[in-house]
Amino acid sequence: MNTLQTYLSSAKSKTADAGLVVMGNEAADLDSMASSIAYGYLCTLQNPDTPALPVMPIPRADFHLRTEAVFVFKEAGINLDDLVFLDEVDLDGLMSGAGLVLVDHNVLAPGLEKFSNKVVGILDHHNDEGLFPEADPRIIQSIGSCTSLVAREFIARGITLSREVAILLCGTILLDTVNLDDKAGRVTDADKEIAAKLLPLCPLSQQEYFDKVQLEKFNVQGLSTNDLLRKDYKEWTLGQIQCGIASALLPLKEWAQMDGALAAGFAAFTKDRGLNLLLSMNAYTDPGFNRDLVIFCQTEEEHDKLLGYLQEKGLDLKPIELAGQKQGETGFVGFFNQGNLGISRKKMQPLLAAFFEENKS
Repeated sequence: MNTLQTYLSSAKSKTADAGLVVMGNEAADLDSMASSIAYGYLCTLQNPDTPALPVMPIPRADFHLRTEAVFVFKEAGINLDDLVFLDEVDLDGLMSGAGLVLVDHNVLAPGLEKFSNKVVGILDHHNDEGLFPEADPRIIQSIGSCTSLVAREFIARGITLSREVAILLCGTILLDTVNLDDKAGRVTDADKEIAAKLLPLCPLSQQEYFDKVQLEKFNVQGLSTNDLLRKDYKEWTLGQIQCGIASALLPLKEWAQMDGALAAGFAAFTKDRGLNLLLSMNAYTDPGFNRDLVIFCQTEEEHDKLLGYLQEKGLDLKPIELAGQKQGETGFVGFFNQGNLGISRKKMQPLLAAFFEENKS
């Protein structure tokens, strides 16, 4: 097991023998999946007798929607057939004899809470929810990309970073931090230090690599509203509220041109998922970095109350008028440009949790 690709092929062929399952969050974005692959590789290099299996927490049929992940994985020499997806394993059977390592999250997704007693490790860069205090390692640090934490673990444990691992991790760091740009409000000094160690191992320059990954990430050609919402989606239970937040990569005005019935699309997605609230946080460049926000609530009253709260928290939301778009028969939707570019989904979830805690009946 000398290479990353050999590791993945071996791990898949010996799924039943896994001593650890490494899993990212349910959005299964590039950061989440790359972190699980690289950290699983690191764990197996150090403890071959307890092989780690990275599991992508989505069905294989959804993977093509993660266009940036498809690109970076291929750049890193990963055979996509050797990835293991959630619908390809008996997770209950697998977890009966394996520990669980969480990367890029520190709270189990809905439906996976039954594995709480199996969590043995955490590497994450989201808000610390205080769970699993016995996990070892338990590394939760505010940083631009979870893959920076994974790369740092390679270095701290004296494991040489191979070309393939560097390509995998560096492409993710560049994308998550908008090419290490301070203006985007996501990069930290730690991300920059790690990237400086990885970039010399990559065949492309920093700008070339970022441009290529960014281009793939924003490729939404041919995607429906349902595809765009589920491409990068997370869900939380906040008290009595079931909340979903999608991350879409195009301006709302462009989305409205693609689909003349956005309200109906949001209503259908909300109904199918059993949600009380659905947000879409849209990020794009035009020509600089921009954010838009869609708020879909069950009633106009709920919408206006949440909107007022988000304005109080400084999101600087300005209504967007979308020609031809109408309210659907169910629910109420609002479209906004988000002036505060520093509020990402990672920061939005704690705001919503506080809002529903304050307003619980």
